[in-house]
Amino acid sequence: MKFEVLSRDNATGARRGRITTDHGTIETPIFMPVGTVGSVKGVYHKDLREDIHAQIILGNTYHLYLRPGLDILRRAGGLHAFTSWDRPILTDSGGFQVFSLAQSRKLTEDGCIFQSHIDGSRHIFTPENNVDTQRIIGADIVMALDECCPGDADYRYAEKSLGLTQRWLERCIRHFDETEPLYGYSQTFFPIVQGCVYPDLRLRAVEHALRFDREGYAIGGLAVGEPTEKMYEMLELLHPALPQDKPRYLMGVGTPVNLLEGIARGVDMFDCVMPTRNGRNAMLFTSEGIIHIKNKKWADDFSPLDPDGTSFVDHCYTKAYLRHLFVAGEMLAAQIASQHNLAFYLHLVAQAREHIAAGDFATWKEAMVRKLDTKL
Repeated sequence: MKFEVLSRDNATGARRGRITTDHGTIETPIFMPVGTVGSVKGVYHKDLREDIHAQIILGNTYHLYLRPGLDILRRAGGLHAFTSWDRPILTDSGGFQVFSLAQSRKLTEDGCIFQSHIDGSRHIFTPENNVDTQRIIGADIVMALDECCPGDADYRYAEKSLGLTQRWLERCIRHFDETEPLYGYSQTFFPIVQGCVYPDLRLRAVEHALRFDREGYAIGGLAVGEPTEKMYEMLELLHPALPQDKPRYLMGVGTPVNLLEGIARGVDMFDCVMPTRNGRNAMLFTSEGIIHIKNKKWADDFSPLDPDGTSFVDHCYTKAYLRHLFVAGEMLAAQIASQHNLAFYLHLVAQAREHIAAGDFATWKEAMVRKLDTKL
């Protein structure tokens, strides 16, 4: 994998870059739609490519490991071949999903023992077999196995958690470097910087991760219960500490405002289920603010979904029509809303790239932030 910084914003930490992988290039800053089980929920690949302009999608190791399973994925030739997606894929390690299963998992020095949410069967992710799993899935960018520390953890717990994550990272990297890709293209490994909301732990995590000189670095354990201001504080802390010539990936974040504030603090890559999950629940993100489309005020509004006159999807659906579909329980409603939200997110980061290149990102960002959280 190759990364080059194309331009920087003088007033903030924002930068425009380009990642080159064997499955194509990724213009950064970028948002990655979440394809948990090998699909972005309710969205066709054709629409991801042509209307949403997705350059890379994310697959989830935990879910893909359980279903369809590693045997099917290996026999298919990996996730790209299995899903007919020919652009880059990033896989998380499943650490966050295991974190979410707090009542049915156990962390040990060897790895993480967990129960399947499907049938209750018991499994273990070790650093070594987790790397093997991501090799079989065949992602272009793979993540370290880590513990996702709760955002409200006390210092003692966070320090202990970071120690375990660091020891697992060493084993992950050793095993990754001792194994080879399975499908004829290269794979890249990102360490994950943890440390909760404690500056000294975050900097300790960076110092440890930098020993391994990887092509990029992920920032984990944010937007998991801590105040938003703490997330921004940690990003400001990490911006000068992380290499300026490597991409930074902020995991699981977030709202449109979070994206812009993250970009201003040097983040290059984002993912989140929010565009599709909130879309399925009748929430639209637009350039003028947030729309709850089932509200009666939209029943006779025949304007396009986005107030600036752009629908961000291939047909100019109106607010009145989409509200009707939601009220009627029509499955097309969730598809349109999901596609709209994803296209808006990708449009937003594309605008950010343009303004970074133009040198006016800071001014544009401040104006956008004031609008994006407005409830219309």
